[in-house]
Amino acid sequence: MNRTNEAEFEKFAEIFKALANKTRLQILTGVLENECNVKEIVEKLGVPQSTVSQHLSIMRNKGIIKGRREGAKMCYRVTDELVRMILILIQKKIAFPKRKSP
Repeated sequence: MNRTNEAEFEKFAEIFKALANKTRLQILTGVLENECNVKEIVEKLGVPQSTVSQHLSIMRNKGIIKGRREGAKMCYRVTDELVRMILILIQKKIAFPKRKSP
């Protein structure tokens, strides 16, 4: 394994650490579906605004999401393509759970 691969594995490990939280996954799924601002996320998840803000900060620092101002509110979007693909797979799994064999 060369240093380039090592750096890539480190990057992936950091992303997976950030994703290894149920609330963050729920936030990201909502952001992926255009529930972009903190108020909408707080209302949907029923968690305190400070908790949502902390999770958003962690994900921003890892380069998973970016925010942009829309008037008085900040809207977020998933910017990391790997994370976007992972979330789509998670959504498919939740929407179409594997059937049990008879």
